[in-house]
Amino acid sequence: MDDSTNRILQRLIRRIPSQMFQTMLGKWAHLSREDLHSLDFTQPKWVLTEHLLAHCEEKGLTVKHITELEMIYIIENPNQGMWHGFQLLDAEEDAPSIELTQFKEQFKANLTELIRHVSIKIKKHTDEAIWIRVAWGDNFTKPNHLKPTYVVHHLQTPYVFVTGLTSKHKPLLNQALVLATRYGSMKDAHLSGRNLTAIRDLLMRQYQQVFPTKHPKPLQEKNPVPRNPNIEKEQAENTENRLQMACEAFGDGTLPQLQKAVYKLETKFRDNSNKTLTGREEPFRGVVEFASTNLLESLRHCVSSGMASTPVTPLLSSITQKGRNYFVITDKGV
Repeated sequence: MDDSTNRILQRLIRRIPSQMFQTMLGKWAHLSREDLHSLDFTQPKWVLTEHLLAHCEEKGLTVKHITELEMIYIIENPNQGMWHGFQLLDAEEDAPSIELTQFKEQFKANLTELIRHVSIKIKKHTDEAIWIRVAWGDNFTKPNHLKPTYVVHHLQTPYVFVTGLTSKHKPLLNQALVLATRYGSMKDAHLSGRNLTAIRDLLMRQYQQVFPTKHPKPLQEKNPVPRNPNIEKEQAENTENRLQMACEAFGDGTLPQLQKAVYKLETKFRDNSNKTLTGREEPFRGVVEFASTNLLESLRHCVSSGMASTPVTPLLSSITQKGRNYFVITDKGV
């Protein structure tokens, strides 16, 4: 292996947790059963790294083989960076019939036509998702495999999820995806997070939704707390209504583990007691961020428990209804 391939492998080994190392190598097609048995996974990681490098050197493995191991690790552990959701628009008539072979050929052909030095790997996962790894170079330098872009796309859906994409390469990736999927354009869905499953489920509506009804049927709380019978009778209707509205706004059952929602304010400052700010012509700018390990669960609990007022403000219910967690608020609206 050359020095560049050696560095890529060492960096990858450092990223993979020790307890997962044996499992990841077992899924890699370039080590035999005998090779795996010869590795002592109880040794310190630096010792194990030296032995693995020797095996790879002996087999003459290249960067192509090393990036296959990286894809296995990232697919199994996708929450490694910030994922951004995008939506494809203006589907052509044959968009729903695009198959994997067509997509791979078209995507590679389109991207290599736009940029000379680029490395592309495409792999279909068991959940039917197509995973794409792109290492970018330019017309003069080779692809940088230390800073790849990862793309996840489910064929026959208009949704794409991307991590590790720079503004320089965004137009190139967009154009290649649009042409390969037979769509007219692609827009930012204003949804991002470190949990790929969460933003996918939210954008693709893959969670248990509750729809409004004229005759609401009380939803059962997951862990009802014993109450005084007299107080329970007095507050029953309000409790049921709060729970109904909370589930209508944020969903029922297990919710996508979204970690934050950001609201960027660009509105006119309104406060008669502060004439300095009120008299300014430019908008008042600020950022409000809600953060939690499970934001939707937290918001649903706040509403159902009475900590937040009802009905739920559209600024919060829009997270699920619009599949977004980034909003810009102006005097014209969101």
